[in-house]
Amino acid sequence: MVIGYTTGVYDLFHVGHLNLLKNAKGLCDKLIVGVTVDELVLYKGKRAMIPFEDRIEIVRSCRYVDAAVPQYDMDKLSACKKLGASILFVGDDWYGTEKWKQYEEDFAREGIKIIYFPYTKGVSSTKITQALHDARGWSTEAAQKLMSGGENNG
Repeated sequence: MVIGYTTGVYDLFHVGHLNLLKNAKGLCDKLIVGVTVDELVLYKGKRAMIPFEDRIEIVRSCRYVDAAVPQYDMDKLSACKKLGASILFVGDDWYGTEKWKQYEEDFAREGIKIIYFPYTKGVSSTKITQALHDARGWSTEAAQKLMSGGENNG
């Protein structure tokens, strides 16, 4: 059985996320998806609009996903080894960078292949967030307030 693994924040789930999961599932028997916990998103200098519990449930509900697990750190090699994954799926924005060239060597030593997928053109959570802000005056803070039952000023 070929187990594949990919990770992401999956904030404001969109067709680009769906394409990645669909394409990944087509190349493995079991697809496990790591969903970044809120604390790690903050560590990366960002803030998710959708809480972790909701994001992981959305990913878990996708028909291409066999299992969704929390991603607590950036160590994808350890996660692959722990989960028994022989393929790691990532976006092609990392391809060819020095960091990922080294990762490819490290993963290859463990018998794990890295497959890069192109991003869906014109779609990203960042662009969706910006469009919401531009159209409705929404910000991450306003969205958090709205989801927690507070009033939305935007």
